Amino acid sequence: MTHVPAATFMTRVRNDAIAGDNPFEWKELTTDDVFKNKRVVLFSLPGAFTPTCSTSHLPRYEELFAEFQALGVDAVVCLSVNDAFVMYQWGLSQKAKNVFLLPDGNG
Repeated sequence: MTHVPAATFMTRVRNDAIAGDNPFEWKELTTDDVFKNKRVVLFSLPGAFTPTCSTSHLPRYEELFAEFQALGVDAVVCLSVNDAFVMYQWGLSQKAKNVFLLPDGNG
């Protein structure tokens, strides 16, 4: 078991109680929320929307998600030095459904 340092990330989460074009709110997400008592594949990227990350890295982890689950993995997490807005837009453009995109806007 690997120890993960304590950190807090600011993320944007959908809230269906919020009407309009921007039904999102800020939420603090800690490393415990993401990793505690879970088997997680964590990979990091130099940046969203970079060519290799967009054409190879993220799509491949999306593709292999079911295989990771079959091995007992609970989540696949992509950490990148981008803010929540950029990570959200990148996830939409990549049609990411299985990989959780974790923003680290403080790098």
